[in-house]
Formats: sequence, C-alpha cells, structure tokens
Amino acid sequence: MSSVSSNNRNNLVGQTALVTGATSGIGRAIALRLARDGAEVVVHGRDAERGKNVVDAISAEGGRARFVAADVGDAAAVTRLAEEAGDVDILVNNAGFSWFGPTADLDAESFDAMFASNVRSAYLLVAALAPKMAARGKGSIVNLSSMAAQVGLPGGAAYSATKASLAAMTRSWAAEFSPGVRVNAIAPGPVFTAGSAPDRIAQLGETTILKRAAQPEEIADAVAFLVSPEAAYFTGATIAADGGRTAI
Repeated sequence: MSSVSSNNRNNLVGQTALVTGATSGIGRAIALRLARDGAEVVVHGRDAERGKNVVDAISAEGGRARFVAADVGDAAAVTRLAEEAGDVDILVNNAGFSWFGPTADLDAESFDAMFASNVRSAYLLVAALAPKMAARGKGSIVNLSSMAAQVGLPGGAAYSATKASLAAMTRSWAAEFSPGVRVNAIAPGPVFTAGSAPDRIAQLGETTILKRAAQPEEIADAVAFLVSPEAAYFTGATIAADGGRTAI
C-alpha cells in the first residue's frame, strides 16, 4: 500500500478535482490522494455522513475538500452536481455499481439503472464540464473502466458493457476536447474494497500475473499519475491496472 509521504507531490496545487463515488473504496482513495497532491477536492456521494468523514480525513492531512450529494442515477441530480461543483480542472468518473448473475435474472429496470449510474452520469458530467475546460485550455478527465470490459466474466455481461462504454467514450472525448483537455481511463482488475466480497476478490486476484488483488490506493496512484503534469502526453488511453490479467 502506498504511503502518504512518498506520494505527496504538490503538483495539483491551485486545481479543483471532482471525484464521483468518493465516499468509499477506490473513489475515497482517489479523493485522498489528489488532495495530498494539492488539489481542492469536491467529494461526491449519496451519504452525507460518509462524505463528511472523507472531507474530515482530507482536512486532517492539511488538504481542502467539500462534499456534494447527488444520486448519479438521476439525470437532474447529475446536472445539479455539475453546477454545484463549479469550474473543475480534474474530473474523475468513478461512481457506479456492479451486478453479477445469470443474464436472465437481470430485469430491465435494473439494467437501465446500471447504465444510468455507470455510463449516463459520466456522459452528462463531461457534457457539462469538459466544454468549459476546453474553453480555458486545460483539464484532465479520468474514467474508471474495468478489466471486465475486455475479459469475459460469467454473469457480467451488462456490467462489462457499461465499462466498455466508458472506454469507448474516453477515446471519443479525447478527440473531441483536444488539445487542451486530456481524457483517459483506468481499467482496474480485482480490488479489495469495503463493499466487495473478499474471498471472491482474492480468487480473482489469483488469476492475475501478480497473483493478488489490488488495494484501492494502488488504483488511486494510477489516477494521480494520469491527471499530473508527468502524464502530459497521455490522452485517449485506457490503462490496465489489473496485475497483468488482460495481458494473458
């Protein structure tokens, strides 16, 4: 796991970052990491108490953050989120949920809800925020895809499709908003998070070249790199952070 001291680079000072789904798991780790690098973070989530906990954790380390609540499954709420976030320099589209099971067991309402949360919310946020970034001549967007976008996982057809959609939109947005705005995606493999089934994640980790699952902080490190000046020549890319799973 990454340490705070080794990763505090202060290269995002003066920038504002909106991280969706930032009250737990990978999103929380990303919010903390970007704050350590100097960004003011707009922490998004649905639970105000968990949001306050993240803001407090950032403040305790000397960073700056505020919480904005929104249900990303609601289009109007996503529009309000963009308005409340204001001018942002960095957008991390992390919010969403997964569902795994027999294809015949996923009803149409749940299918639509997953696409609304995982895909439509990112689309609406980029539509609202990226043109402003382009007008200012700078900005960075990172979308959280998944190894599931490339690997056939039984029971994962719908979820995998949402993550493949994010990778496809990443390429199109990179072309649309260049040269000022860089748009990339991270495709994590199995990651230990509070909401995951640890035994299942550990089993998936064994299928990777590195024979283990990742910690949320390792994915946050990759996001921090992509939004940093060091990644100035990266755009339109989907970076596999999956322990080599999609390489074999």
